[in-house]
Amino acid sequence: MTGFLFGITFWLTVPFWGLMVFAPRWSWTPRIVSSPLIAVPPLVVYAVLTAGHLPELWATMSRPDLAALRAFLDTPWGASAVWAQVIAWDLLIGAWMYRESRRLGLHPLLMGPLLAFTVVLSPFGFGLFLAIRARCDAGDKATSVVTGE
Repeated sequence: MTGFLFGITFWLTVPFWGLMVFAPRWSWTPRIVSSPLIAVPPLVVYAVLTAGHLPELWATMSRPDLAALRAFLDTPWGASAVWAQVIAWDLLIGAWMYRESRRLGLHPLLMGPLLAFTVVLSPFGFGLFLAIRARCDAGDKATSVVTGE
């Protein structure tokens, strides 16, 4: 069961990533990805994985210790739970990036690859987006680098 839950976690978020990357201007995309409820599917997986292990989870997370965290992550349920949590938060970060890109008027040909990069390596994609956002917010409007003007 744990292997199955691990396996489906990412796929539960693919439709939302797909909308942001491949259909960013479709009228329903902003409506759908603006809801924090898009993170519910991987969080349900997280809840199922951790339900029978709450004391262990609490002990590991409430008293940070590298050895305890390594032991936690060495269990199938622990690694799968952390994976589900990461997938959920990455999706929320991606959705925020999508909304900000729309506000700034960033071109989908810039944001599509950046969001795809964020799916795989979210800290790097998020950091790159923050740099682009800072540059855009520095002026009165998005710069020519990102809008093509």
